[in-house]
Amino acid sequence: MALQVLIVGGGQVGAALAALLLDGRHQVTVLEARPDVVAQLQHELPGAAVVAGSGADPAALEAAGVRQAQVVAAVTGADDTNLAVAGLARFEYGVPRILARLNSHHNAWMFVPAMGVDVALNQAEVMAHLIAEEMSLGDMLTLLKLRKGQYALVEERVAPTAPAAGRRLGELALPAECALAAVIREGQLLIPRAELRLRAGDEVLAVVHAEHLAELAALLSSR
Repeated sequence: MALQVLIVGGGQVGAALAALLLDGRHQVTVLEARPDVVAQLQHELPGAAVVAGSGADPAALEAAGVRQAQVVAAVTGADDTNLAVAGLARFEYGVPRILARLNSHHNAWMFVPAMGVDVALNQAEVMAHLIAEEMSLGDMLTLLKLRKGQYALVEERVAPTAPAAGRRLGELALPAECALAAVIREGQLLIPRAELRLRAGDEVLAVVHAEHLAELAALLSSR
């Protein structure tokens, strides 16, 4: 279903988000205060409506269609602006879903639902977690984050010397809060039933809590 999305802030983050949403065939409007950036966005994002103005200005928000927006993403480089946008969008215009970029971790305590923020996008924290996961999980690939990062859909190839290789799924001591979604073997999708015996090279798809990612990786990898 196509959504009407208002992006406040047309910098690198806002432009990349707009391009991604346009590829998904959503209706996108970008509100940007800098005239030179507005002109650049109008050239780079022909499928989006680009409006000049400040997100902290209610008149500019209304001109950008905030009353019709189903999602507002405040992604400027200023935390105070992003909070102002979130507050106005939620409490003045009743926008159902609001995301706000957090630039300084010192301000994280303010990026909460009581201030109008449904989801705070902390780039530094996300990057740190991704780096930590890559360092600890080896070849495990995170495909999708779920429930604000509490869970992840991951893919791991069974190593020849992995503890799980050659064993039936029903015999495995899977981590808590982990559910196997599928096993892919030689291009064929296999239902993860208890009697299915894993082979080296099988690709296992699982939904797992973030705290148990390393346990799952140790079960399927050669470490």
